[in-house]
Amino acid sequence: MIVGLGVDIVDLERIRGMLDRLGVARVCERLLTKDEQNYCLKMRDPVRHIAARVAAKEAAFKALAGSFEARAIGWREMEVAHDEHRRPMLVLHGRARARAAVLGVTKVHLSMTHGDTSAIATAIAERLPDPL
Repeated sequence: MIVGLGVDIVDLERIRGMLDRLGVARVCERLLTKDEQNYCLKMRDPVRHIAARVAAKEAAFKALAGSFEARAIGWREMEVAHDEHRRPMLVLHGRARARAAVLGVTKVHLSMTHGDTSAIATAIAERLPDPL
């Protein structure tokens, strides 16, 4: 049963501008976990990968929305990782994990893509159906 759905699009120029204005280290430290930073910064064009993660986290935030506590979820409390088949997956920490527990979330489905100008992500929060 779907209990939450979120989608987000991020303009690559917006992320590029943030990195130029605030510095790569500051932006990455604020928005990404250490593992995400390591992944993104080794890529040929880190901006695309950072933007995709920002979109994924915004989409997940929307999928988990609906309470005062959910509004306090931080950027690094949601982490984009990869499963054994290299598919993106979302790992929840702290308040994000607590909010998912309240909703009974058993899995968050995540899809991400990026092109020359934008990155897009969709997150679907799912729980097991209630027994009859």
